[in-house]
Amino acid sequence: MTTPLFAGGRAMRALARATGMALAGLCLLPLAATEAAADDPNSQPNLIPGASLEIDIIAKALDAARGQIQPSLGATVYQLQRQTIENQPQGDDAPLNQVLLQAPGVAQDSFGQIHVRGDHANLQFRIDGVQLPEGINVFGQALETRLAQSVSLITGALPAQYGFRTAAVVDIETKTGLLEPGGSISMYGGEQGWLQPSFEYGGHVGQVNYFVSGDFLHDSIGIENPTGGFNAIHDTTDQQRGFAFISGIIDPTTRVSAILGTSRGQYQIPNNPGQMPGLGLTVNGTTGFDSPLLDEDQREITHYGVLALQKKLDDIDFQVSTFSRYSSVYFSPDPLGDLLFNGIAQTAYRRSIATGTQGDGSYRISDDHTLRAGYFIQGERSTSATDSLVIALNPDGSQVSDSPTAIIDDGGKTGWLYGVYLQDEWKIAPRVTLNYGGRFDLVDEYTHENQLSPRVNIVWEPTDSTTIKAGYARYLTPPPFELIGATDIALFANTSAAPATTQDTVAKAERDHYFDIGATQIVLPGLKVGIDGYYKIARNLLDEGQFGAPILLTPFNYAKGRVRGAELSLSWDMDNWSVYGNFAASKAEGEDIDSAQFNFTPAELAYIADNYIHLDHDQTYTASAGIAYTFPRTMTRVSTDLIYGSGLRADGSVPNGNSLPDYHQVNFSMVQKIEIGGWTGAELRLDVINLFDEVYEIRNGTGVGVGAPQFGPRRTILAGLTQHF
Repeated sequence: MTTPLFAGGRAMRALARATGMALAGLCLLPLAATEAAADDPNSQPNLIPGASLEIDIIAKALDAARGQIQPSLGATVYQLQRQTIENQPQGDDAPLNQVLLQAPGVAQDSFGQIHVRGDHANLQFRIDGVQLPEGINVFGQALETRLAQSVSLITGALPAQYGFRTAAVVDIETKTGLLEPGGSISMYGGEQGWLQPSFEYGGHVGQVNYFVSGDFLHDSIGIENPTGGFNAIHDTTDQQRGFAFISGIIDPTTRVSAILGTSRGQYQIPNNPGQMPGLGLTVNGTTGFDSPLLDEDQREITHYGVLALQKKLDDIDFQVSTFSRYSSVYFSPDPLGDLLFNGIAQTAYRRSIATGTQGDGSYRISDDHTLRAGYFIQGERSTSATDSLVIALNPDGSQVSDSPTAIIDDGGKTGWLYGVYLQDEWKIAPRVTLNYGGRFDLVDEYTHENQLSPRVNIVWEPTDSTTIKAGYARYLTPPPFELIGATDIALFANTSAAPATTQDTVAKAERDHYFDIGATQIVLPGLKVGIDGYYKIARNLLDEGQFGAPILLTPFNYAKGRVRGAELSLSWDMDNWSVYGNFAASKAEGEDIDSAQFNFTPAELAYIADNYIHLDHDQTYTASAGIAYTFPRTMTRVSTDLIYGSGLRADGSVPNGNSLPDYHQVNFSMVQKIEIGGWTGAELRLDVINLFDEVYEIRNGTGVGVGAPQFGPRRTILAGLTQHF
């Protein structure tokens, strides 16, 4: 189920009261320890001997307190709880982006990318309240679905604690070993050479709890097939991911947590048969090349770590954390084939190391006012190294020689992000809450900009079953620092890789005015309906495109942009049934490309300079739905889900002037629990991706910043066996 929630003031205040009561109550439970602490101020409560109940209560209370530090008051929150994730086809074996496609307003794109409310990327990922720096990975999902206890997609007019990446916040609450100790081992796979073993395990020792998970994936559809055929050519992938969480309760008001994660993916770039070189080049005496024989590969690596301290002091709650992330991409070309097809064979390496600190706190001044403040500081070192083979050309365009020439272009830069915020949650009436404040952000990277951004949200709960909200937010979104290379285009003059346009203005930060209004209604017990509308006015609207064979996205700006849309959602949970449905309509446009111009033709730049065009990832209509039922006698769970899109953009008479055909993809799943003899705790599952084997195109290879064509997956049958212990 995808549940829409508008975080209202009464809900937040109830959470705060529950947190305070729980903390007060738990101090009465380990009575001897409390008395000992009163006699000796340096002693700590003895929580270990026979105190599992107390630890459970402390952990839940601290979880609630963390939610009080960073509420989403006035924003639109779509929650996917653990059972919702398990109900979906593939369950924990599904990539995280596929899970998020079941939220309203989320459109799929090539390379596993998703777009929320007409934005390109611009997603912020948080684990247990800590913001993770972005990585360079294009194809892979650095985060496993199986590590999540719940996933929330937060959109709309965001409160002041959310900055920099603002299209949506993917807020992940991790599993722990405290409340559900134990683990599982699984083997999953099937067609397309799919093999995916995985494991997870969690437990606790005293007041220390831990959770670890990992998986390995091998298949022959690592990247979308550029043809509609069942078997892609040269598309094998091997991916590994690991995650570890450890948390220690020092005393009833203090917790220290550490999070570690890693991912590594090796991808073959799939080939499109039947293509012929069209540049008229001769390389080492060769003019032709069989496109199915191209041999391009890309490797992506991400490591991340977080250390967080959470503390409660009477009416004050705060969490301070430090984080670090390493990310790299390495693209290996086909030296001959890439030169003949593209005029350049570029070995490209990109690396980024980011480290920073984040702090968030809340102070309950009175029953009517809760003050919140925080900061975010991140330093990042980004380096790039490229070795490009090109053909030297005479001024008239003829070849100087058929022997390739190497051009070395390396660079690096250190950049910083700084952000602070202050906001007040004010209960202005018994059923009306106002959350107002602002944040100041400073970007010191390739671009040097700052902005004071006011934020305001109002939430009205006229009845216990109705919530109405409206909000405004000012945003400053810096270009992805790790994706900007220090390419010197002058090096490629008079070569087969010379751009048609030589202008190269640095990408700038996007500045937005964002408006949002919506409502939710509990129609019947278990049945919720939500509606939401939004409008964004952008200056220097950010977009990204693939320019060249290396699949490294490059950011650029439209001088002006506008995005508007509406979403409708429905969810129903009753007994053994779970049903949800979402529908969204949106329109995203930009005018006048004013950075990274060398990636575009003069004709494209001239038209877009005076005309609004659809963004390449604009999809007018997007929908998702799902239904799951568990048979009570046999504990067999049957589920199906659907994604629908009216089609991304493609070139027509003007750039991005056409829409690709609409499509839908239906997936099916059946899961059977086994409680027989030695198989107690086992679980069998059968999944069918694209049940009706619809052949549909995600991209056709045309559009602003669009690379090769990509098609959706063909029907794929997968099965798995999981043993819980």
